[in-house]
Amino acid sequence: MSTEYAAQPTAPARARTSGDSYDDIEPALTRLAALEPDDPARARLRADIIARALPLGDHIARRYSGRGVDHEDLAQVAALAVVLSVDRFDPAVGASFLGFAIPTIMGEVKRYFRDTGWAVRVPRRTKEVHLKITRGAPVLAQRLGREPTARELADYLEVDLGEVTQALIARHSYQTESLDSTGSDTDEAPSSSVAHTFGDVDPGYALMEDTLTAGPLLALLSERDRDILTMRFGQEMTQAEIAKALGCSQMQVSRILTRVLQELREKALQPA
Repeated sequence: MSTEYAAQPTAPARARTSGDSYDDIEPALTRLAALEPDDPARARLRADIIARALPLGDHIARRYSGRGVDHEDLAQVAALAVVLSVDRFDPAVGASFLGFAIPTIMGEVKRYFRDTGWAVRVPRRTKEVHLKITRGAPVLAQRLGREPTARELADYLEVDLGEVTQALIARHSYQTESLDSTGSDTDEAPSSSVAHTFGDVDPGYALMEDTLTAGPLLALLSERDRDILTMRFGQEMTQAEIAKALGCSQMQVSRILTRVLQELREKALQPA
């Protein structure tokens, strides 16, 4: 199947007059179906039909613009769908070309959104629910006179509330922002990268891990050794102050601290 027309610029829409539509394209499609595949006239007629139908694809692509996908990409997908519509249309069925082409083009555009229009991997079911919300939310908002809640959307669309919530969260996955991107400078706050707005690791986690590791080991120490550790590191007393409180020399306190800390270190590093 040829797709040579997909990359061509969209032809300007014809000036519409009373009764002007794509309906007059069907006789040409009937003639196209009657020609043999190797007939040179068939290629020329097919090219003319596709060129006349391309504005329909561009019109549908514009309906889906502004949703996180570049319009040129949507126009390309829609143009390819126009080619598919022309090649697959069967005049013998009796349906109108518009009745066949519009669902075909919209289906290809929606499939493009579903498969490639997300910057982050999103489950297919979530994408489908998101499409339902996109279509149904404006209707429900007009009926309510305000933005509908997630529960109201779930009831209206007859979809599980959890799926609606996931789809509403996932709509932010159409586009991502670089960690190196910066905001605009202001007098109050100079611009900084997005990465600089992230939180840091809470030091409390490391303290908790140390406590869980040291707790059982401290329980094995003698009461005197625990008291010396508590005075030195809990009460932040100097070695001289500890020695005076215990009635011993500062050298003895230093030796006890060195021994106890070495024992704790060795036991903490032993494999479980």
